[in-house]
Amino acid sequence: MKKIVVSAVGCSLIDFIYPEVDFNNLSFRKYSSRKDGDGGLRPGKLVFTEELERFTDESYQNILKEITGSKSPATVNLGGPALVSMIHVSQMLDSKYFDVHLFGSIGNDEKANSILDLVRRTPLVTSDFKKTGDRPTPFTDVFSDPDFDNGHGERTFVNNIGAAWDYLPEYLDDTFYDSDIVCFGGTALVPKIHDKLAVLLSKAKKNNCITIVNTVYDFRNEKKNPGEKWPLGNDAETLKEIDLLIMDGEESLKISGKSTLNNAADYFITSGCPAFIITNGANDIFAFSGGGLFNKCDLLKLPVSKRVQAELKTEVHKKGDTTGCGDNFVGGIVASIAIQLKRKNNECCDFLESIACGVASGGFACFYIGGTYFERVRGEKIDLVRFYYDDYLRQINSK
Repeated sequence: MKKIVVSAVGCSLIDFIYPEVDFNNLSFRKYSSRKDGDGGLRPGKLVFTEELERFTDESYQNILKEITGSKSPATVNLGGPALVSMIHVSQMLDSKYFDVHLFGSIGNDEKANSILDLVRRTPLVTSDFKKTGDRPTPFTDVFSDPDFDNGHGERTFVNNIGAAWDYLPEYLDDTFYDSDIVCFGGTALVPKIHDKLAVLLSKAKKNNCITIVNTVYDFRNEKKNPGEKWPLGNDAETLKEIDLLIMDGEESLKISGKSTLNNAADYFITSGCPAFIITNGANDIFAFSGGGLFNKCDLLKLPVSKRVQAELKTEVHKKGDTTGCGDNFVGGIVASIAIQLKRKNNECCDFLESIACGVASGGFACFYIGGTYFERVRGEKIDLVRFYYDDYLRQINSK
């Protein structure tokens, strides 16, 4: 029986996670942004190490010591919208029927070896990683304030693109385009892929691939044109090539150029995007499908998991951080699509079923620090996520 193949390209890196950073503390606030794209820190946003150094006129190592109180990271974990989401996909699928590949760039350094060692503890296929150039392996320092936003938590990211600058579209071989599903994850942090997104999506569609794009904060374009609309390929033309576009609230506003989530949703609908999902932290999710990959659904507003929220409040020992919640949300949706393709052949996928898997997957990521959960036994994560998936379906179907 032919396997369903899922392939992704995009941001893959090492996360250094500092889980107890107070965003209201003077040591954080002195490095805070004063205007869009200036290179300072903002809760929920990403900035590049070199831009933060220019903004502060200090070395990043000194900044890091002051913000963290010279503490070592609590966790060193796999990170990046492509890597984290695809690891989750690989953990949710049976390798007898599915293959999950990730195409990405790492350096020739110890961080690269750390990534490869950690990935080998997961079912994700590692053979498509490429060591490129002399730049370091990409990494992100993640500052997490669990008390921010009335206890819902938030993170701030300082990213070093490193070797991802050297990853070229030509590195995507036939394996990528022969896949059933291709995902472009956080390509704003892989510049040469992001700048050719329109071409790559068009080629994937010509090969009859299902195309999924999940975005990340695009500091490069924010720096170039502060406060202006972010380009995504050829904008409206590219949106029509994306079977499912997944963004958080801030990203949806920047990509659409709108000031409210409702207006952003209208923009994506009228632009002809076949389906999209907008997450918004602990607030309602916006979702729309015009048909095609999924059954038709008018614009929906869906809650997050009440079960997860309740457990985070009452079971303190379960509280991790929000790092990787969005990436696991994406991974849950991709895994659900793959399962439905295997089960339903040419029928449309059930949109709510996929969203429920995403909500359960993202919610479960709140119970541990970092984006990647390392299973003790194969299949462990499926059983853990299924509980929240079943509960969420009951929640949204009880209305």
